[in-house]
Amino acid sequence: MAGELRDNRGRGDAAWEFPSIHPEGRKFGLIAVAIALVVLLLFDWELLGWPLLALAGGVFAFFRDPERVVPQGERLIVSPADGLVTLISKVPPPIELQNPDDDGARGLGSEPVTRVSIFMSVFDVHINRSPIAGTIKRIIYIPGAFMNADLDKASEDNERQHVLVERSDGTAIAFTQIAGLVARRIVPFVKSGDTVAAGQRIGLIRFGSRVDVYLPQGTEPRVLLGQKVIAGETVLAEVGVAGLLEGVNQ
Repeated sequence: MAGELRDNRGRGDAAWEFPSIHPEGRKFGLIAVAIALVVLLLFDWELLGWPLLALAGGVFAFFRDPERVVPQGERLIVSPADGLVTLISKVPPPIELQNPDDDGARGLGSEPVTRVSIFMSVFDVHINRSPIAGTIKRIIYIPGAFMNADLDKASEDNERQHVLVERSDGTAIAFTQIAGLVARRIVPFVKSGDTVAAGQRIGLIRFGSRVDVYLPQGTEPRVLLGQKVIAGETVLAEVGVAGLLEGVNQ
């Protein structure tokens, strides 16, 4: 049940269940099913109809929205996306988030911070979640290109949306939803001024994309390059904790 408290000592209930399909994707799945049935029943084109029906199943699967158990802790930063960590680097925050906004809310400044890039393939869950609890201070949408989201320059050239979340103590985390080769729309579920919980659903990107997370100064990731992460569950970093972590690919 959503909202149920669970812990590492066995409290709570857990059972496997089919993930729900997000409403944003139901219309696409139903359209694909309708086309497949027309091809199968009206035209009797089985060679085309059955693959179309399988494609409809893939569309439903793409928009699946499973429940997640979100670790609780004031300093924890959870992953906003499912996918593969493909880039970890020191870069200045996006120019759109560096300076204070028109309402006087402070920006991230221009000093380099650690950016963790998470690539989402078409097989990953594409519902994005807030990495921390706090208030949405900015949502900035920027139109752009649709090059491979796995490329470094996609952070500056592709269609993207910046989201800045600020905790009650003033710590700010920014992340950027980046559209990819196939993705053609970033769909927000929240707006500026909304209060969100850690792991709360904040939007999705259709059909393959990437999310960049900008960690606060003095904070380093607790995930490794090449690691698979899960939105709302994988602890991406701990505020104020830095240090080298090493892993072996095997």
